[in-house]
This record gives sequence, C-alpha cells and structure tokens, in this order.
Amino acid sequence: MDCMFCKIAKGEIPSTKVFENNKIIAFDDIHPKALVHILVVPKKHIESVKHLQESDKDLIGELFLAAQKIAKDKGLEGYKLVFNVGREGGQLVDHLHLHLLSGDFNG
Repeated sequence: MDCMFCKIAKGEIPSTKVFENNKIIAFDDIHPKALVHILVVPKKHIESVKHLQESDKDLIGELFLAAQKIAKDKGLEGYKLVFNVGREGGQLVDHLHLHLLSGDFNG
C-alpha cells in the first residue's frame, strides 16, 4: 500500500507527532489552515467516512477522545473538528483523518 498516512504511522515518513497510542497517531498538518492544525489519524487504514464499518465505531470514538486530549494538553479553549469526505468534500489523502483546528482560520 502506498498510503502516506500509513507510512507516517509506521514511522517511514517523518512527521511532527503530537500524540500517539497503539491505535491513533496525531501530527501537525504540513499545510495548516489555522494557527493550530493537527491531523488525528487511525493507524488502521480506512479510506474515508464512507468506508466505515460497524466494527469501527470504537475506533471513531477513540479519534474524538484523542482530539479532546490534544486540545486539553495544548490549552485550547475552542476548536473545530472536521472530517472531509471524498474529493468533492475536500479530502486530499485517501485515509480517514480528523482535522483539529484552532486559532486564526483561513480555510
């Protein structure tokens, strides 16, 4: 598989990690749309929200809890959580990821 986010999760591509456990990795977006722009990514390859299965519901909960922990650790009072789905929805990498954004928004 030639997925950039899978390679980041495996440590094959460097990233600025802000969180990691056995199921989730989070790192700074290389093209930030806000002062804080972190991608929260499951290590399991799932193409997008459209490809979620019933068996993924716990993993999705863990994505949100990881985002909450990151926001708390960074002292963020307010933030936005966004899933882009498919090219028409703005998804650029075919691996499910949650955007955590805070600060000056420009996108």
